[in-house]
Amino acid sequence: MFIYDNYIHNLLRQAEQSAESASADTGAATDAEIKKIIEKAGRLEGLSHREVAQLLMCRDQKHLELIFQTAAKVKAAVYGNRVVMFAPLYVSDWCVNKCAYCNYNSLHQFGRSRLTQEQVRMEVEVLEKMGHKRLALEAGQDSENCPIEYILECLDTIYSMKTGKGAIRRVNVNVAATSVEDYKKLKAAGIGSYILFQETYHRPTYEKVHIAGPKKDFDYHLTALDRAMEAGLDDVGGGALFGLYDPYFEVLGLMLHNEHLEKNYGVGFHTVSVPRLCKADGAIAAGYLYALSDEVFMKITAVLRLAIPFTGIIVSTRESYALRKKLINIGVSQISAGSVTKVGGYSAGLAAQSVAQFEKNDNSKIEDIASWLLDENLIPSFCTACYRSGRTGGRFMGLAKTGKIKNVCQPNALMTLWEYAMDYGSSDFVEKTRALIKSELENIGDEKIRELTAGNIEKIQNGQRDLFV
Repeated sequence: MFIYDNYIHNLLRQAEQSAESASADTGAATDAEIKKIIEKAGRLEGLSHREVAQLLMCRDQKHLELIFQTAAKVKAAVYGNRVVMFAPLYVSDWCVNKCAYCNYNSLHQFGRSRLTQEQVRMEVEVLEKMGHKRLALEAGQDSENCPIEYILECLDTIYSMKTGKGAIRRVNVNVAATSVEDYKKLKAAGIGSYILFQETYHRPTYEKVHIAGPKKDFDYHLTALDRAMEAGLDDVGGGALFGLYDPYFEVLGLMLHNEHLEKNYGVGFHTVSVPRLCKADGAIAAGYLYALSDEVFMKITAVLRLAIPFTGIIVSTRESYALRKKLINIGVSQISAGSVTKVGGYSAGLAAQSVAQFEKNDNSKIEDIASWLLDENLIPSFCTACYRSGRTGGRFMGLAKTGKIKNVCQPNALMTLWEYAMDYGSSDFVEKTRALIKSELENIGDEKIRELTAGNIEKIQNGQRDLFV
């Protein structure tokens, strides 16, 4: 395998010793070295494992501030000021696994449910009326009650729906590790990204918290993204559940996983998610010793942005409104909004018996999130154009690394924002959007693209939809 526990521990130990030595002396040598590492990251060159470990061990406030400032600059250089919006859609909480940290573990006694296709339509109708264009389909692992055929049927239902001017244009899928054959079926169904969290890259901890069930197989789970890549799903997303084990170990585990994919398939993670352990009433007590503070969480998010500058970073409603504001400024590029984390949670009456997978810390509505993004001079983006235009995998990363991705992402973000404002925004929101678009159009350097974008925005105002470059 490609996760080497001793190697990661040695990197962290050496970085810790270096930090302690510098603290005992003048710190001048380490100060210069840390600044050199951050400067390298600021040039979008990424970081070595040793450099990642050294930044993770930083405690000096001036170094942390420099890390945060540089992470913000790196994000702006790659993504501009746009933030992608999405919502999760839970379709089944049936699960055969005994995962200690999850409300859906099979030992938790509650009334399990799976949406019928009519109920899927009800949920999607609500989401479309909110203005969402991108969903993350979520389901537990149960081959009898939630087989791959059911997931495919849900995808077909979602893509076939249109509510007024609303439509879901991209569905990312977060379902259990499976076979190449099943991944080929997901590919044929037109999914966006396939997302799977390793939860923890530390094998002993993984085996401890995954008590029983097919998910207990560390190696099969770890190599799931390989099988997805082999099946043609070149946009894959990874992540770790921070709090199960040493968060610094998990960051380096993500680096090794990303490099493995790059080496073998030509492209690494399209996105990395950074969920933190949240309260789950039905979870099995596991004596978690690695809960991380907001300050450490911010540091690992910023270091990830520096280490993998062209990879999207996702933060969910596990985090508070206030903290998500801070995280967006230091590297996060995608957020969920108006989210519900239980089966049938969007439709009145459907969720009466269902249980949330975890306790949320941000209950803000989508319009509230979009509004504060505008207030921060950020662009709430509902764009799904790259996935539908074939700009995935290596092609997307090639455009991102040359800076050319801005020629499509920024215009498409503006167009989808104007769609949202026209169809769902209040008069105040429309005026704020109009002002931001006027300003942002001037920042599009390519004259032809600027004129095309301005023309499409006028067409959207006159009733056309789903325009993109």
